Amino acid sequence: MESTPARIGLNESLNEDPLAGFARTHLPDMAEKEQWVGAIPYPAAILYLRDNQLSLVVVNDCFFRTFLENVDPAEKPPYAEEWRERIIEKATAGQPTSFFELRRNGVLGSEYFCCTVGLLPWHEEDASLILFTALDRTNDRIIERNLRRELLSDGLTALPNRAGFGEEIEDRLANGAWLENGQFGIIAIDLSRFSRVNESLGPMAGDELLITVAKRLKSSLRQGDVLARIGGNDFAIFARLNNGLSDCLHIVQRIKDALNSPVRLSDLQIRVDCAIGCALSVSLDDDPDDVVRKAQAAVKIAKRSGKVEIYRNGVLKEAQRRFSIESRLRTALAQGGLTLAFQPLIHLPTGEVNGFEALARWEDPDLGHVSPVEFIAVAEESGLITPLGRWAAYEAAQALSRWDAKFGQRLPVGVNVNLSPIQMARDDVASMFEESLRYSGIAGDRLTAEITESAIIADPDKARKLLFALKDLQMLIAMDDFGTGYSNLASLHSLPIDILKIDRSFVSTMLEDRDKGAIVRTILSLAESLNLAVTAEGIETQQLADALQKMGCGYGQGFYFARPMPEAEAFDYWRARWNFETV
Repeated sequence: MESTPARIGLNESLNEDPLAGFARTHLPDMAEKEQWVGAIPYPAAILYLRDNQLSLVVVNDCFFRTFLENVDPAEKPPYAEEWRERIIEKATAGQPTSFFELRRNGVLGSEYFCCTVGLLPWHEEDASLILFTALDRTNDRIIERNLRRELLSDGLTALPNRAGFGEEIEDRLANGAWLENGQFGIIAIDLSRFSRVNESLGPMAGDELLITVAKRLKSSLRQGDVLARIGGNDFAIFARLNNGLSDCLHIVQRIKDALNSPVRLSDLQIRVDCAIGCALSVSLDDDPDDVVRKAQAAVKIAKRSGKVEIYRNGVLKEAQRRFSIESRLRTALAQGGLTLAFQPLIHLPTGEVNGFEALARWEDPDLGHVSPVEFIAVAEESGLITPLGRWAAYEAAQALSRWDAKFGQRLPVGVNVNLSPIQMARDDVASMFEESLRYSGIAGDRLTAEITESAIIADPDKARKLLFALKDLQMLIAMDDFGTGYSNLASLHSLPIDILKIDRSFVSTMLEDRDKGAIVRTILSLAESLNLAVTAEGIETQQLADALQKMGCGYGQGFYFARPMPEAEAFDYWRARWNFETV
């Protein structure tokens, strides 16, 4: 259909104009301008502005069909006055061209138009001739709205995601009715053992579990609370707290009650355990993102403690430091930034060095000295314990190889390497040690794997298979920190363990504490009956060394003999004490 301009005359009824309030006028010399308007493929009109009064002069066919056709003359469109005011505002702003967006209610819902106001040349000084166009952007806005909804919501549970949660909080804080001393809280929820569901039952079951949990959590909300899924198996609740911590704990109890009954997946009933951490704002001016981070820091502590945790000052700094350590540790492992220190294991009757325990040490350019207690905990939490453990095993074997080359023959010492329970569960430890021995060219009986009782208790069958695989490599097995766990005589008798290491918590105070001394004697008697060697940790005085030797303890380790030392110093230390006669 050919687009033709429609000339508006003064004799036409004003009520037919949906832009009510516009006067209509007839200006001379409009023939050429009518052709211009008719050539525009979307709604366009020429308007006349004089004394702040706006008049319609010419409209094209598209404008007529969009805004004038089938309009009830008795009704005044609600958007008409707004459009008129915006056009006058833009036309009098002094800009040759201006843009704005306006909305009107259509048959199928809201319609959006990108409007352009352009000033045409005109000979009257106190009047303006305006070219007005309105480009329909409704479909674009619908697409934008749908994309925004997808960006701000979780596709599985239909809850707000992390970004959507932030916007919901800001909206509640800005537009909600709050008490004078009102505050808000964030409750973070982490589903425990969720990965096991995915691994054993598949991702479909995991998704079903998340949907069920989301529904139950939603049922525990009060009016005005906001539930969001902010991670894979992490949820968070924004709550208005009129009574501070009391309200927060009340919501936590509702959450526990909602998740108390098992969830049925296929033919199985699964109990949903979760870790819960809470953070409370000091005032409504607190940054919501900061409060969310505090709640997430608290939930990490709750995962370790097994209790509901409330954020305390300093926890976030600890979490930030742990994150920094994780990031720097990843770099250090990739760039060789760690070293091994060697603490000697002394044969108490002769004073000779029987071997060394390899201990990881880290001096970071930014963080300085980082304690092994700190970075090993971070490595276990982040999964970096696997590459860290592999590096330690390879480096320990290579150190033995370098000592042999330096001495000109095989050194009569071995090296103990610690195994993390998490590494034992996730890594192919037997293959790791086999490669370490093969690459270094040393015999298996010169490496001792130190394991903890907790590693055996966590998965006895897997631990048993691993220990026998290490024995096939001729390696020795030492049970570290013995006496602090829950191993029984049956496990000691059935597992291929060669050495018991008495924990320093018993050794260091055994001379003052009769109970500790009795425990040490019992362990030594047990080891003798099972034909196991014993190493006492934490020997810091000669009196302790003498007492342990008299009690029949074969080996000792501690600061009395030497602190952990670099590889070269450890070799010199061994040479100095070779064939040493006394302690």
